Amino acid sequence: MDTKKKILLITTGGTIASDITDDGLAPKLSPEEMVSFLPDMEDCELTTLPICNIDSTNVTSAEWKLIVKTIENHYQQYDGFVIAHGTDTMAYTACAISYLIQNLDKPIVITGAQKPIHFDSTDARRNLSDSITYACRGKMTGVVIIFDGEVIAGTRGKKMKTKSYHAFSSINYPYLAKIQDHKIIRYMSCRESGEPLKFYHQISDKVFLLKLTPGMSGDILEPLLAKYDCLILESFGVGGLPDKLSEELKWVLKKYGRDEKIIIIATQVIEEESDVSTYAVGRSLNGAINYLEKLDMTLEAVLTKMMWILGIEGLSWEEQERLFYKSINHDITEDIF
Repeated sequence: MDTKKKILLITTGGTIASDITDDGLAPKLSPEEMVSFLPDMEDCELTTLPICNIDSTNVTSAEWKLIVKTIENHYQQYDGFVIAHGTDTMAYTACAISYLIQNLDKPIVITGAQKPIHFDSTDARRNLSDSITYACRGKMTGVVIIFDGEVIAGTRGKKMKTKSYHAFSSINYPYLAKIQDHKIIRYMSCRESGEPLKFYHQISDKVFLLKLTPGMSGDILEPLLAKYDCLILESFGVGGLPDKLSEELKWVLKKYGRDEKIIIIATQVIEEESDVSTYAVGRSLNGAINYLEKLDMTLEAVLTKMMWILGIEGLSWEEQERLFYKSINHDITEDIF
């Protein structure tokens, strides 16, 4: 009896599939060429499917929807999915897929590399091999990033280094597992949600992330809120806003109805959670405007979560708030608020 797991390798380009050109590294390799550099995967039956071949800098919500639709179309045929992706926007893609495909009973693994797979010195072969191993073995579910032997919840990964092989870290959450010599050392068990599998197909691009700098003029807020439905303010420390910016924000929001615009207060500090009410510069917002705050989510998770929420039509402010603070694929610590 054949007990091999069936795994679908979806390729999108990125450094892992790149080759040297006159203009620099660019995605060129086919899935078959990539797989030819791997050792035999004896415990799985691997099928490849290219859906695009681009630098991940060029990834948009259109590519996220394409990945989701591809997995939905092949979900019943395979036991797990591996996505080869560029590293630059991998954290965003992992978060987006975590929100667009929920209550998984199969693994979706996203991986890539700092150097192309055909280079003599490369991390690509290990990363791709580890990802296929993880997808093949055991009852592992959910969206994860696998890089340099570390298994990271899809909503908690962040690229921290531009060139080193240990490029990704898990932010404010433990690593789920480690892979050594094709053996999986699990630190945490998979949690079954008990809810039915759900694919979402709509996502909104009306979300903007604004990084604050000392002395920034508040004049920028009015044109941004005219164009976008959600504005994420990447502020300082635990999340306070400069007084002048705060007053400008309150004034601009008076032009809109209560449910028209969403403000999210975030922080430029990577680790630990935001707490807007700690200082007077943050507490002055309480009661003056409706806002959400990042807490211990990554900025990539906050951005893509709001893109997903705004893609659901007809939600009230209260329903949007409930979804934003709902823990999905480990994105927010449930007892933090």
